[in-house]
Amino acid sequence: MKSVTNVIICGTGGQGILLASEVLCAAALRAGNDVKKSEVHGMSQRGGSVSSHVRFGEKIYSPLVEKGCADLILSMEKMESLRWSPYLAPHGKLVACDLEITPMTVNTGHAEYPDVNEIIEKENLPVTLIPAVEIAEELGNLRVVNVVLIGAVSPHLPIDEAHWTQAIEERVPPKALKVNLEAFRKGRELFGN
Repeated sequence: MKSVTNVIICGTGGQGILLASEVLCAAALRAGNDVKKSEVHGMSQRGGSVSSHVRFGEKIYSPLVEKGCADLILSMEKMESLRWSPYLAPHGKLVACDLEITPMTVNTGHAEYPDVNEIIEKENLPVTLIPAVEIAEELGNLRVVNVVLIGAVSPHLPIDEAHWTQAIEERVPPKALKVNLEAFRKGRELFGN
């Protein structure tokens, strides 16, 4: 019997969280899993928090990941990794883009952006920061940051690389397919796979 894998993908509006979760779901389905997904858009059009819960395995009954149960949290923004860290399972991995996006409250002077690195160190959070923006810039397309990150976490999930590639081919428009496949490959190479 396959075990259940719990994933949370989080970030802010416009970062491609929904495409990333669609690619994950399609790849998990291709690998023969039952898959459930839930999305929270919030104030996404105003740069607010966006998240997607994805659960896959032999039989899934609920799409929501409970606190302390996420095998993987993929954060498209550093501060969002802190927001979602209580959902991480003791054995889980938290992979985050090293990007900092200042929220409206910080821009208007009503709050301060926290020193995320200091908090990560102080709380001993198992966060792996990925230079996804830098990789996307090298590829000439900042819109592929999400796929770089999907590539980076792909070796940590029980899904063959071919399923990931097919899922990207199904979900990405033809004109952007080449750069997205390259972004996935570059992300995957970060962990030697």
